Amino acid sequence: MIEWIISDSPVAYEEAVAWMEARADAIARGEASEAIWLLEHPPLYTAGTSARPEDLRDPDRFPVFETRRGGQYTYHGPGQRVVYTMLDLNKRGRDVRAFVSQLEAWVIATLATFNVTGEVRAGRVGVWVARPDKPSLPDGTPREDKIAAIGVRLRKWISFHGLSINLEPDLTHFDGIVPCGITGHGVTSLVDLGLPVTMDDLDLALRASFAAVFHDRADPR
Repeated sequence: MIEWIISDSPVAYEEAVAWMEARADAIARGEASEAIWLLEHPPLYTAGTSARPEDLRDPDRFPVFETRRGGQYTYHGPGQRVVYTMLDLNKRGRDVRAFVSQLEAWVIATLATFNVTGEVRAGRVGVWVARPDKPSLPDGTPREDKIAAIGVRLRKWISFHGLSINLEPDLTHFDGIVPCGITGHGVTSLVDLGLPVTMDDLDLALRASFAAVFHDRADPR
């Protein structure tokens, strides 16, 4: 059984990381169940293990936290559902790529609930949405916007960190970074796509889609 936890008010980043690390250690010792934590953060930037200094365009805009998750620079803030996944890959197969693919499939299945087609692209981390309503890039490449970011870390094959889905964040806050080191394409959200989705709607879709992708039951707490 997986414990699902929802925080109703923004959680400080350092507090969240400390809690995740403690929970992951407890799972590794067999003293706690796996957990999925749904939350929001106050506005901030995080730098993953592959972050390049030049991709931080506005270092004084929001607090910047260095983190040992995979990936590059990411923005978190109100209106974005952050999903921290503390799962035991010892029991789920010790395959990092397969696990990341499952996370991508989870996001794609969740977006499909709202008739949004999410896609993955080779060489581009995260989940993307085609934008035929926007002009193509200068080289003729069709425009695609990022709607979800993924970055995980493992300790003793217990995962933490996870993913984020843009529901209705202030998209201008992404201007202070090169999101995940990718230029040209933009960032979008469910509300930016014209969908009046609430955070409760998104949480329900995440729970239903998780069970379908990971074939798990959820602790009703």
